Amino acid sequence: MVPAQFRVVVTRRPKYASRACEDGVLQAEAPARLIEGGPPTEATVAQVLVSKYADHLPLYRQAQIYARQGIALDRSTLADWVGHAAFHLRPLHERLLTVLRARSKPLADETTVPVLDPGRGRTKTGQLWAHAADDRPWRGPDPPGIAYVYAPDRKAERLFSHVAGFKGVVQVDGYNAYPKLAERGEVELAFCWVHMRRNFYELARAGPAPIASEALKHIAAFYAIEKEIRGRSAEERRLVRQQKSRPLADAFEVWLRAKLALISQKIKLAEAIRYALSRWQGLTRFIDDGRIELDNNTVERSIRSIKLSRKNALFAGSDGGAEHWAVVASLVETCKLNDHDPLAYLTDVLTRIVNGHPNREIDQLLPCAYRAQALQAVA
Repeated sequence: MVPAQFRVVVTRRPKYASRACEDGVLQAEAPARLIEGGPPTEATVAQVLVSKYADHLPLYRQAQIYARQGIALDRSTLADWVGHAAFHLRPLHERLLTVLRARSKPLADETTVPVLDPGRGRTKTGQLWAHAADDRPWRGPDPPGIAYVYAPDRKAERLFSHVAGFKGVVQVDGYNAYPKLAERGEVELAFCWVHMRRNFYELARAGPAPIASEALKHIAAFYAIEKEIRGRSAEERRLVRQQKSRPLADAFEVWLRAKLALISQKIKLAEAIRYALSRWQGLTRFIDDGRIELDNNTVERSIRSIKLSRKNALFAGSDGGAEHWAVVASLVETCKLNDHDPLAYLTDVLTRIVNGHPNREIDQLLPCAYRAQALQAVA
């Protein structure tokens, strides 16, 4: 085995002329490239994208790595390559988002993104909204996927525009924008038990907290049931939950209300209990719908990748840079969910795009459809 190395690909295009022909001098056309007249192949650009959005290496660190190999690439050059790639990948991102919005039970989450704001001389706080779907726990027919959407602020109206036209159940955390979405009457919310559990866990971890510890035992009983039914059909899951989880939920609610009446309303334990009770309908919606998960962990895990990149890069250079982040990260994370190699995927897709892949067949290039297409091609 040898470390990864760069190599120079030379394309020779000899010119031909004939006195017997009227066409004059002929020369083969240059191969299509993502960066016209530039040095990188699509594989090189894909490597930059994967290093930045999957391996969380900021562009300045990548430039340093290339310099050690004798390749002088300025960070601004790499940023230009990222911008070109994101521009060509944007239709794929939009199509992926459309596909996920059409799912019967999407998951949603959000995280902040510092964005450089030159006019103010500091950063502003943008938001990356995550829209995901994962039907594998109930053997659903569709592959998993996630799409991020950038918003330059944290206004709830941004969420309304992202889910415009959707009707059904959305699985969410406790962010206060989601109840406002439900008030519009088109969406039902299924709240995340992990977020509810976290409040009790923090109290139990800090020191002796018998009520919080008892709450954790109640919650663990629900997860034990979920472990048994993971991978079963939605109807099987619903029936088991009706039989086993419903009595536990009824008893847990009574227990929470009883404990809340016994303690001071100003302490954090009371806040944790009120958080659960105020969202109880959404927390227990999973009992009547086998498609709903107990928590939002699928999208939470994908958000961690965004947070790692944010930690290493500190901020996005502009609103446009944050939008590029959303586009490429969506495809990279969907590759991961479908067990695809992001580098191989992006190299192939960028090559197909610059060679004129028809837009009417864009679904073939989605990460969630990529494996089936490759297997068909091999066959």
